Amino acid sequence: MPDFLVFQLQGPMASWGEPAVGEFRGSADSPGLSAIVGLLGAGLGLRRSDEAAHQALAAGYGFAVGVQDAGSLLRDYHTAQVPPRSAIKGRPHATRRDELAVPRKDLGTVLSTRDYRQGGAWLVAVQARDSEPPHTLTMLQHALARPRFTLYLGRKACPPAAPLWPQLLDAPSAHAAFTQYLGRLQAALTQACTSRRSALSQPLPLQRMSFDAYIEAGVPPTMALRRKDRPLRRGAWQFADRDEFIALLSEE
Repeated sequence: MPDFLVFQLQGPMASWGEPAVGEFRGSADSPGLSAIVGLLGAGLGLRRSDEAAHQALAAGYGFAVGVQDAGSLLRDYHTAQVPPRSAIKGRPHATRRDELAVPRKDLGTVLSTRDYRQGGAWLVAVQARDSEPPHTLTMLQHALARPRFTLYLGRKACPPAAPLWPQLLDAPSAHAAFTQYLGRLQAALTQACTSRRSALSQPLPLQRMSFDAYIEAGVPPTMALRRKDRPLRRGAWQFADRDEFIALLSEE
């Protein structure tokens, strides 16, 4: 049985949600637990309303993120039309079209500022926490390679720019698995350049790693922080705190 599942996340834009305060919607510079669980859930075809299945994903594995490029910050001033709560109370509104199906004079406007990361690149490592996880790593690999639902990097406006290329790896730690993955990826890109006579960019080295307490990281933490990104209730948008450890691998 392989030790790790590793996949890549790249895109022209990504948004890794942070706690929202007022009209500001910030973005971390790397995906947190809720974003990774959301990606896995979308690949598996889990409905957002299936809170138990998503909580099982969050509790069944250890996770690590390797930051190749955190991307540059893009801040968007955003406006959106919304109906008053009284207009949609007791009325089904599963889609945006349903939500806006009220007289035009009743629509209001909300203002918000939203952050994105431009041109980022990350690696994610997944390790089962026990011998009977909710899904085997092989099942997760197939789900990411052939997802049931569309995958995106935090928001629907942020599709991946490259295949996730999930790989199962035997390695003693997440850091070693990342190293193996980058070696495989570089070999695959070199072969593609040779066969197609094209020039593909080579994978970027890791700048740092973030990981939780349930994965064999393979590197000592440089610092620790607390993130509110462990999903509790999707319907109420409630998240719990989680300890995350950071290891700096190169000067940034």
